[in-house]
Amino acid sequence: MLFLKLFFTFLKIGIFTFGGGYSMIALIQNEVVVKNGWMTAQEFTDILAVSQMTPGPVGINTATYAGYTAVVNSGLPGWQGVVGSLLASLAIIILPVTAMLLVLRFLSQHRNNSVVDTVFRVLRLVVVGLIAAAALLLLTVDSFGTPGINLQFIISIVIFAVVFYFSYRHRTNPIILILASGLIGFLVY
Repeated sequence: MLFLKLFFTFLKIGIFTFGGGYSMIALIQNEVVVKNGWMTAQEFTDILAVSQMTPGPVGINTATYAGYTAVVNSGLPGWQGVVGSLLASLAIIILPVTAMLLVLRFLSQHRNNSVVDTVFRVLRLVVVGLIAAAALLLLTVDSFGTPGINLQFIISIVIFAVVFYFSYRHRTNPIILILASGLIGFLVY
């Protein structure tokens, strides 16, 4: 039953997500932490951090790790966790890939249509909103510590601000920013 629910949960996420992996994060978090309770918010934050650092699309990586964790947290053995990760990964991509093949066929026929152009302009705005929702999702006590006079919270905010500045202003390589943040976090914590 868990495998079927896992498959349909990630199938639903795959259907209703536009804009790539980062726009999926809020939906995945809502389904696996809030609705189904398959993991804690801290576990989800950890999964998200690993998903961002591993090669591949962040949405699929998150689904893979979440599928594994959901099955293992339910008390089933690790090999069944692998089945859960495969089901979640397949479910999250199967309908979007099919839809993209159909859309590609349609767009190749209607390349210069003004209605199609307008739809894409609106979708760009929706994607920005979904990515902003994912960013706000990460502003939790689990990620930054307790607000107030708390060294962990202050250091987390400073690291965030410095990374944002160098990423936005100087277009610093994200790998350098990740390694520097990890080193600072390791030294401080």
